[in-house]
Amino acid sequence: MWHALLSVASLILGVTLMQVGNGQFGTFLSLRMQAEGFSSLTIGIVGSAYFAGFILGTVYCDRLVERAGHIRAFAALASLMSAVALLHALIIAPWTWTLMRLVTGCCIAGLFVITESWINERATNEMRGQVFAIYMIASYLALGGGQFLIGFGETAGLQQFLFASLLFSLSLVPIALTRAASPAPVERAPFNFLRLYRISPLGVIGCLACGLINGAFYPLGPLFARGVGLDVDFVSYFMGITILSGLLLQWPIGRLSDRLDRRSIMVGVLAAVAGLSLAMVMAVGGDAAMLLVIGALYGGFVFTIYPLAVAHVNDHIEPHELVRVSAGLILTYGIGAAAGPLIASMVIDGVGPQGLFMFTGGMAVAVALFGLYRMTRRQAVPVDEQGPFVTMNRTTAVIGALDPRAEPEEQYEMTFEADPDDVAADPVPPSARI
Repeated sequence: MWHALLSVASLILGVTLMQVGNGQFGTFLSLRMQAEGFSSLTIGIVGSAYFAGFILGTVYCDRLVERAGHIRAFAALASLMSAVALLHALIIAPWTWTLMRLVTGCCIAGLFVITESWINERATNEMRGQVFAIYMIASYLALGGGQFLIGFGETAGLQQFLFASLLFSLSLVPIALTRAASPAPVERAPFNFLRLYRISPLGVIGCLACGLINGAFYPLGPLFARGVGLDVDFVSYFMGITILSGLLLQWPIGRLSDRLDRRSIMVGVLAAVAGLSLAMVMAVGGDAAMLLVIGALYGGFVFTIYPLAVAHVNDHIEPHELVRVSAGLILTYGIGAAAGPLIASMVIDGVGPQGLFMFTGGMAVAVALFGLYRMTRRQAVPVDEQGPFVTMNRTTAVIGALDPRAEPEEQYEMTFEADPDDVAADPVPPSARI
């Protein structure tokens, strides 16, 4: 087993270096845009462009892989990201940065598609759970750890651009030198949003809301921290602690959701996110350490929304359908993430930096109320029939194949327990292509 794990170590190392650079660069750009005098709305637009590019990358980058192969495609995308990071320093203008973040998001998605499909092919059924866990933990630690690099260079200088470019370039070294055989071309997983919604309305809305909330936090969280008076070092602590705390409550909340009606746990988590968002707004102007504590609790809860939503959807499908459904849920999250920074930046323009957490709190309340409504419309899945909760990263649809809950897909037909309300309204049979 250890030999098999070592065979994917270079792939995980490559994506870890990429995520360190991605975490550092995203936060730094928000701080730099603020220092350059960009408005909150402009920063929101630039943040939305990254997630819009990510969506494009998940849909179209498989064609690049098919044409060039995994290693050459990874090298091309990582090199392009490295060059674009430096290009930010040469052309400082809102619309050029918007375009460059679109390109960066597309490249990041392509790199995830390549890495995850490669790891998936190398991972045997016996080691899939261990590889999945290692990959999830490495991704979280890298994204959170990258925040602390912000303190090692001046926001107004070139160091941060160079850090990002260096990390993006280094990420391709383990991939280029790997001895692992290149996997087969990536296959698309077609799906239908309407059918996906009918599998589980709460699960789909939960993924969408998680995208709105987290998509707003990544580019606008630094603006909040700076806007309430934190210095750059504290901004890196605030972002890093909040992201890294996303690992802390995954296991206890996941275990609890496996033993109770998962919808009630989702509603409870959303209520906690709403309460902590309010606490963050009320803590503005107080002790900076309190903001870090609230941020840690906020991150612990908010990053469990997506895996809870996915687990809830999975309770209504067969294991061999998980990969196909995962593609739809990832894209749903991406749509929310692309819209989140734009909407939240408008709120910030209206009420100030605390508007970020007014937005996240409002979204959490709305989805919690929707969850309570759904609990009155559908019977809970019996606890002994629920699938296990699994910590999920929000990368690409390929990660669904790595999920230890998944089974090989033997058919293209998607069958599910239809919502009784939808069956009455829709004469189409509940067996549909997703």
